[in-house]
Amino acid sequence: MKKRIDLIGAKLDQGASKRGVCIGPEAIRFAGICQGIEKLGYELNDKGNLVQLDTGRTSEKLRNYDQVIDMNRRLYEHTKQSLEEGAFPIMLGGDHSAAAGTVSAVAKAHNGNIGIIWVDAHGDWNNDESSETGNMHGMPFSALCGWGPDCMVDFGQGPAFVDPKHCVQIAGRDIDMKERERMKAAGVTVFSIDVIDRLGMREVVRRAIEIASDGTEGFHVSYDIDSVSPEYAPGTGTIVHDGLTAREAFLCMEMFAECDNMLSLDMVEVNPILDEVNRTATLASELVLSALGKTVF
Repeated sequence: MKKRIDLIGAKLDQGASKRGVCIGPEAIRFAGICQGIEKLGYELNDKGNLVQLDTGRTSEKLRNYDQVIDMNRRLYEHTKQSLEEGAFPIMLGGDHSAAAGTVSAVAKAHNGNIGIIWVDAHGDWNNDESSETGNMHGMPFSALCGWGPDCMVDFGQGPAFVDPKHCVQIAGRDIDMKERERMKAAGVTVFSIDVIDRLGMREVVRRAIEIASDGTEGFHVSYDIDSVSPEYAPGTGTIVHDGLTAREAFLCMEMFAECDNMLSLDMVEVNPILDEVNRTATLASELVLSALGKTVF
């Protein structure tokens, strides 16, 4: 793990159907993530928040696309700068559409030769043709693998798409039928919640790391807090019941810390408006710290 951590906030909620995740980055900071990073011995460079555009164009197929694309373009540039300076970038969302910008920069830096581990209740593998809602937070994973929409990842730099055979989805339990078909056709490995029940979290994460690391220069982790069951993480906009337990979520992050192949990290979809006394933001903060090496003992 690099010694300097760059924290980048993405105040974006226009990619989702519910408002409020735009203040997620501040809630996670309030929960103590900055102090926790420094306590672990890292140099912290908090780059502050990128703020979404007030207005922009929209369509039924790509809702609020001006705001989403503008945010991703700026996240790409900030993440690119962090990588060039030898830092480890962490993006705090905001809705999950923002991951298209951060991962695009990581993929470009490694000529596309990375893996992606996407921990989420949802697949995020729709595009403008398959989506039932037009919400762009359901599209970034697809875009990063070259399955569209390209506007989320192409800012004139010539995107470096990630090979789906190095991509893993963990904790899925609300994946659209068309999305499933597209993921299967692309070759993404999916460890849905029922597979986790059968194999156990440790084995699933072990396999995920192996797939995302095999022949690559490392992997990016994009962590949506709605992967965790709402009993532990009520403050998120697209709740799906019967998700990961808090202990399974921590085990996942602890294993990422142990393997030393993680290149970058997102923590997204914390919605303080829907939360209870900042419980979800606190969990998100602690999960990030676990991925950075914080241990119980």
